[in-house]
Amino acid sequence: MDPEPTRRHVLATGAAAAGAAALLGPLSSAASAAERSAAGTPAKPTIVLVHGGFADASCWNPVISRLQRAGYETIAPANPLRGLPTDAAYIASVVESINGPGVLVGHSYGGAVITNAAVGATNVKALVYIAAFVPDMGEQLAVLINKYPGSIIQAATRPVPYPGPDGTTGTDLYLQADKFRAAFAADLPVATTRLMQATQRPFSATCFTDVTTAAAWHTIPSWGLVAASDKAIPAALERFFYQRAGARAVVEVPGASHVAMISHPDITAHLIQDAAKTTT
Repeated sequence: MDPEPTRRHVLATGAAAAGAAALLGPLSSAASAAERSAAGTPAKPTIVLVHGGFADASCWNPVISRLQRAGYETIAPANPLRGLPTDAAYIASVVESINGPGVLVGHSYGGAVITNAAVGATNVKALVYIAAFVPDMGEQLAVLINKYPGSIIQAATRPVPYPGPDGTTGTDLYLQADKFRAAFAADLPVATTRLMQATQRPFSATCFTDVTTAAAWHTIPSWGLVAASDKAIPAALERFFYQRAGARAVVEVPGASHVAMISHPDITAHLIQDAAKTTT
């Protein structure tokens, strides 16, 4: 792997979004595995999409449809959201079940999960971070979120106790109904965000305090998307993460909220495919 990868930064605005997508290249036409094998073409990697807190795997639906049309096998497992050790181990087991190479994509807290889960996974060829945390070894998300100003996510959360199987009491975090859209998905229609708020999956407060034990981005190439109007993870923090990781390409989307994969699925899908093509 080239130790000094070329870094490509693409700025995508509303009118220029199509141009950014074009720069990243058109989605390739679908072809069956048998056809690719017969032609001697390397198999496309399987794309594994990992969601973060306050969401579920359906948040990837717009991106999945685009990747599937491009001929990529795609999996969007349910992230348990019970804590970094549990969640990383689960996603690692999903990756282990894949036959062939894979590309791991993480949104928000899902970025911390894939950072830990991909360590030692020899079939993971790329990491793609979508408005995501990219922690290093020994770091906690609760500390990182305050590195730059701009996040309103903590003030928007509502803690709810839940019983643990061992008799202890844990704390789940929900986004308050009247603050959900502003903190999480301000660029989506109100009707959409009302549904998202009603169906949100809470995640354990320990996710913010669990310590990252290893960081796969030190050895696996990465790509990143900055949601420039993100009120959950500040855009400045996302830029810091991707620069520190030596991301091979960073796409910045002005006006995008935290859920850029929903509001800008074309740009997100193209970035993922860019990573998949580069590592094939």
